[in-house]
Amino acid sequence: MLTALRHAVPVDFMRKMTMPTHRETTVVEILLVEDSSADATLMIEALQEGRLGAHITVLDNGEDALAYLRREGTLATAAPPDLILLDLFLPRMNGHEVLAAIKQDALLRRIPIVIMTSSENEHDFVSAYDLRANCCVPKPADQEQFALAVQKIEQFWLRHACRR
Repeated sequence: MLTALRHAVPVDFMRKMTMPTHRETTVVEILLVEDSSADATLMIEALQEGRLGAHITVLDNGEDALAYLRREGTLATAAPPDLILLDLFLPRMNGHEVLAAIKQDALLRRIPIVIMTSSENEHDFVSAYDLRANCCVPKPADQEQFALAVQKIEQFWLRHACRR
């Protein structure tokens, strides 16, 4: 399932990346589910400027995200994420469906999920909160504001709310 995807997706898009740990020694696991390589790159760059070291796994569709979280098949050794950054508009299984599946699973439901979406439709946000998203953030169009939003997510969810 995931192996076939690796060949179909550019190598630089689906990857496990280690962020620098020069500011703090805390290393966090982040699952980024985003089908836009440009948005994924912006999020990764913003997290690199943050204060925590992070291992980021990037997946571009909802089915592979659930397989990763459930550690299915070749993913049996996948590290559980401390935070999920989830886009709503995904191929094969949209973000609302992924969110619902995660929050219905007793082993996964406590992982914080931050929805980052380009949607401006209030219904999308209300639906995500009804499905128990921890936070919904509209993706800013401006790159600087986009980076700032991701850094604020890192600061709140990984430094304060999810302290181990």
